[in-house]
Amino acid sequence: MCGIALIVCGIKIDLSLLIPNLTSTCPQFSQNCPLFSEDDIKATLQRRGPDSLGTRNILLHPKIGKDCSTLSSSVENEGSAEDGFGSEVFGKLQFIGATLQLRGVNPVVQPLVDASCNVLIFNGEIFGGIHLSSDSNDTEVLMQSMEQCCSCVSHENNRYSCPSGGRINSVPELLSQVKGPWALVYWQDSSKTLWFGRDAFGRRSLLVHWPTPDDSRLLLSSVSSCPSSHQSYDFDDEGMLDFNFWEELSCGVYSVSVGSPDMDEYLIGKVQKHEWTDSELKELITWERTAIQPKLEDSSASFGKVSISQNDRLSSLSSELGSLQITPLPMSQKVLIALRESVMRRTSLYKIFKAFPIDHRQERYAPVAVLFSGGLDSMIIAALLHQCIDPEYEIDLLNVSFDGESAPDRISARAGLKELQKNAPLRRWNLVEIDADLLKLTCETKRVMSLITPAKTYMDLNIGLALWLAAGGDGWLSEVMSSAEGGLCQRVKYKSEARILLVGSGADEQCAGYGRHRTKYRNGSWLGLHEEMKLDMQRIWKRNLGRDDRCIADNAKEARFPFLDEDVIRILLDIPLWEIADLNQPSGTGDKKILREVARLLGLNEAAILPKRAIQFGSRIARESNRQNFGSNRSANQASAGSAVIYRPSN
Repeated sequence: MCGIALIVCGIKIDLSLLIPNLTSTCPQFSQNCPLFSEDDIKATLQRRGPDSLGTRNILLHPKIGKDCSTLSSSVENEGSAEDGFGSEVFGKLQFIGATLQLRGVNPVVQPLVDASCNVLIFNGEIFGGIHLSSDSNDTEVLMQSMEQCCSCVSHENNRYSCPSGGRINSVPELLSQVKGPWALVYWQDSSKTLWFGRDAFGRRSLLVHWPTPDDSRLLLSSVSSCPSSHQSYDFDDEGMLDFNFWEELSCGVYSVSVGSPDMDEYLIGKVQKHEWTDSELKELITWERTAIQPKLEDSSASFGKVSISQNDRLSSLSSELGSLQITPLPMSQKVLIALRESVMRRTSLYKIFKAFPIDHRQERYAPVAVLFSGGLDSMIIAALLHQCIDPEYEIDLLNVSFDGESAPDRISARAGLKELQKNAPLRRWNLVEIDADLLKLTCETKRVMSLITPAKTYMDLNIGLALWLAAGGDGWLSEVMSSAEGGLCQRVKYKSEARILLVGSGADEQCAGYGRHRTKYRNGSWLGLHEEMKLDMQRIWKRNLGRDDRCIADNAKEARFPFLDEDVIRILLDIPLWEIADLNQPSGTGDKKILREVARLLGLNEAAILPKRAIQFGSRIARESNRQNFGSNRSANQASAGSAVIYRPSN
């Protein structure tokens, strides 16, 4: 996992292909006082990637003549004192990469530069689409693949006009094949094209600042920086917090084709968004389910007929169970297999990079942690993680509470720990209890306000703060004292050092876990429910994942989302909606019905009946925030505090 950023100066960015009727923006160099400096961005990124920090600059020069072929570039060495704006330099692209290395056996420092002067900064993991051996590094393998890509920007629209004859993938075609979460920026020197984007579900954050009169640079960054020149946040005339500098880059692949100077002697960069080309990925994005509404004869039966191609996919997923079964697997078994494979990819199929010497031995070692409420989703993930990693490893279960032992998530977490210990008594489970007092988190709250940007509601802040504290892993363990002392428990300080954090995001969206799903079902029946779930999945990148990635990664931890694996999404879409959820049944029974069946297959009978509870309510941060900002829960409800924009506090 990495923090990546790009600063583009000296190029007039033409957004007309991306935003109709919008004119190009004119660069200005000395008139502006940028809100974020290069040092601000580096400092923020290095919290995400503490293992290494690197920069590379691409300097764009004109040659004699005025056609596109006269534009040349050079890679400026790291640490060079040249400012990039001499008389013969028109544009500058500055790449910044901070690395938290989790894959590969050798240290890797980003940005990567190859022999052809291509430059790559990459934040993500490759779980399919490009071959990756267990000891390879994603960024290095992707760099090799991208070097082979065609340099024709319109390749996917007219393959046969391409100089390569259409035999080589374009950059969008290659990235469409990649399975797994990613965000990247890539300079393709042969075409003088800048490529950037994020995966189709937005599982890795990438923010963009399109040039404005206040800051004429094009900026891309994994996270908003804390501005050094502004020690407090900006508020608008109505006292609302101003988060308008950054926006979430919508999922997709973008290009900026840089051409030679115009009449005003500015380089022109045309921005274009490209379509995904992989047919299977397109199916997932449209999120269409073939069986939405049961027929009369389906009302009392369980259905699961799938196509031959789907059966082939399920058969490959079930290979670990032994010989293939002749009769179709129950639907819950199919989901269980897909989820287990997803957790396996994210924890044990690839070697986890270790920065310490190979002969180093730690007394205790938990390489993977789980964001843990003791609820249905986190219990399933924890049980599957136990099946996937070596039994000698410990597993950290990170639980945050703003109400001590009384918070609902603390109560269910302790009950969940007992159920996991009962099912897997030889595993060492570490329930890390992270206690917080909202009134004492002044500096931390300011930090998280920056991380959730451009999100700006109290709900976003509450969720972000809970995630940020949980990912920090700084809490308490309850350990049993010796029998001579009565077998009592004592709490001891503990900080989780796990760099990988498994999170249950995507389970509620795909399996009808929210209260609004029940409302839509009652008002619009099965079709209404399907449309609401589809909307949730198609906006999850903007409402949830970017924010969550930024808050978790600020602790040098990487969030991984087993429920948002491409194969898991596909399997759940192959199952009739009435087998996913039965919202005629009460809460804790019909919602997420398929996952409750999965939990029972894992022996988690108590977790299988737990109702849905969001982290802001289960940890009780929402209650404490309501009291602090609105005076009471009642006042907060009247003000619709969940969607209220953060405002300037009165002094």
